Amino acid sequence: MNAPGRRMPCYRSTRRHSPASRRLTPAVRWAGRLLCWSLAAGMATAALGLVASPQAAWWPTVWPLPWYLTGLSIPAWAILRAREKAAQDSPDGDTLPGHWDRAA
Repeated sequence: MNAPGRRMPCYRSTRRHSPASRRLTPAVRWAGRLLCWSLAAGMATAALGLVASPQAAWWPTVWPLPWYLTGLSIPAWAILRAREKAAQDSPDGDTLPGHWDRAA
């Protein structure tokens, strides 16, 4: 166990990241953020529509927009994440599951 106030060392992945993977990382992060925020906005507009019943003429047009954005950002994030994972170099022979029992 740790002494109070001490932190455990973080596990660092031994996988090497290629330059292509590094270029995709910001795009994956932004797509993930877009997905999360559009989902949150969609839930907020749905709750507002249920609780407050807005009577504005533009409301029926505006409230489904975050849901459409969520539907578009899901495949965008999935494709970018798959390309990022594919761009990573394969692990070394020491990190394969067959060698894990020897490390213990």
